[in-house]
Amino acid sequence: MTELLLRVLAFALLAAGVVAAAWVVRKSRNPRFSALFTAKPTRRIEIVEQAIVDPKRRLLLIRRDGIEHLIMTGGPVDIVIESGIDGPQPSSSSLAIERASQSTRPPHLLGEAAE
Repeated sequence: MTELLLRVLAFALLAAGVVAAAWVVRKSRNPRFSALFTAKPTRRIEIVEQAIVDPKRRLLLIRRDGIEHLIMTGGPVDIVIESGIDGPQPSSSSLAIERASQSTRPPHLLGEAAE
């Protein structure tokens, strides 16, 4: 009796394994499933700021590829108010840090005088 129960249990586990393997193979061909395991692309668009104009309408400042666009949504028609706004320019302190990191002097050992 226990041998029969053991065989039925082994068959059920084998069948469950086959079903699980078939499910994984089927899902791995689905682009949404395979996207879980791939590197995410860099984001090209973001909402920089938004302001509520009235209960229905809002202004959105959207940046795409470094260019900003001012859009009003929520009315009878969504409209682009201004397009092609240059993004914020880097501040002078961030430019100084960037220039310092691009130094062309060769490194020197600790304790040696810099040339």
